[in-house]
Amino acid sequence: MSSTQLQPMQQLVPGGDLSAYIQTVCSIPVLTAEREKELAEELFYQGNLEAARQLVMSHLRFVVHIAKSYTGYGLPQADLIQEGNVGLMKAVKRFDPEKGVRLVSFAVHWIKAEIHEYVLRNWRIVKVATTKAQRKLFFNLRSAKKELAWLNNDEVHAVAEDLGVDVAEVRRMEGRLSSVDIGFDADADDETGPVAPVHYLEDNSSDPALVLEADDWEESSHQQLSYALSELDERSRDILQARWLGENKATLHELADRYGVSAERIRQLEQAAMKKLRAAMEA
Repeated sequence: MSSTQLQPMQQLVPGGDLSAYIQTVCSIPVLTAEREKELAEELFYQGNLEAARQLVMSHLRFVVHIAKSYTGYGLPQADLIQEGNVGLMKAVKRFDPEKGVRLVSFAVHWIKAEIHEYVLRNWRIVKVATTKAQRKLFFNLRSAKKELAWLNNDEVHAVAEDLGVDVAEVRRMEGRLSSVDIGFDADADDETGPVAPVHYLEDNSSDPALVLEADDWEESSHQQLSYALSELDERSRDILQARWLGENKATLHELADRYGVSAERIRQLEQAAMKKLRAAMEA
């Protein structure tokens, strides 16, 4: 396929000007059954990509029609159409002209399957359906709830029987459909939605008893540290202060030069001092 032939296909993308896209694809003539079969045979038996392009282009209007039925999920229509187009291309690739059915009838399944996957991935932060049965239940139950409020017991059993799932599964899915996503630490000033869970957590920073306990523990720790350091010999204390307590941490080699010993000896003295310090702190 030449770049000249590809250019119109590249321009047919449901991007910013969705109205222009829809107008363009709806202006592409629908193929007759004879021409469709001829193109399908060229693709199926000869791998003719130009035939595939014509089959896809002539069916883009049907993707738009199907995608419009999913506008109630609050997702961009352009994205729904784009996903449907992916399903259409998969259908064209797998279409067998000898089956005796029109391409549009065969492609509906593939178009809806791609749109369904997109909806389930993007409708909520938390997935509401993962198994095949749950996905079927999700779309059927959401369609039914456009006309109904909460299902009564008879309606729940009727849906479960029609779809071949447990009653408990229907009730769980109904609860998921009625729930909303909430950010854990959403802004407390946002009055348009539910209060974020983080705002229900207890704030212990202002509890007088806990504040006093923390201050006492900090003071006690400082006293223990001071006492433990005073029990060390002067060289060990200086090594720990230079290595851990000063703003500019000294290296082993710097301390080795200061005391006229090897860096390994400084490391041994440091480890021995740390061991004594931990023992004094834990006593």
